[in-house]
Amino acid sequence: MRDHHSPHREHGDGRDGFEKRPGRERSGRGPRVFAPGDLKLLLLALIAEQPCHGYDLIRQIESMFDGAYCPSPGVIYPTLTFLEESEMILGDAEGGKKRYTITEAGRLSLSDQAIALDGVRMRIEVSKRSLRGHDRPAEIHEAVHNLRHALQMHHGRWSPEEILRVRDLLNNTAKAIVDGPAVQPAQEQAE
Repeated sequence: MRDHHSPHREHGDGRDGFEKRPGRERSGRGPRVFAPGDLKLLLLALIAEQPCHGYDLIRQIESMFDGAYCPSPGVIYPTLTFLEESEMILGDAEGGKKRYTITEAGRLSLSDQAIALDGVRMRIEVSKRSLRGHDRPAEIHEAVHNLRHALQMHHGRWSPEEILRVRDLLNNTAKAIVDGPAVQPAQEQAE
């Protein structure tokens, strides 16, 4: 794993299998999940179904991908701001959190783009299978979801010591997964 806190790390040495990530694009981030305009259309459709907060939209999209993808607030909130400035949705602040509802202009736009929305939903199904992989058991999928949730719940409390602690936990766990079981099953030892 890369040690982002060490100025002396080796670039691309690949000793632990995590330096070079096949299939990674866009400056180290994962492959693009949504085509341009897809997220705006999807958010508009979700808000049309039921007014909700940005966090609710993040959870709904994560659920659409069976947890294999979770959009970041840094992607969702600017898109919501764009839709609000375009007068497609209204954001009503209640208790410091905006609850978004669709406007008549948003409904008209959604109606005009019904075929495009079907395409978005189809691409989500394809991406979901690709992102999740066919060999990940449900128990592992749930554990990954729990990890993501734990990291999100930790938001805002990152002291330098805590950053190092969590980084080491995650790096050690990833390395242990790649290295495989510490003890070979009895059947393999007998062969």
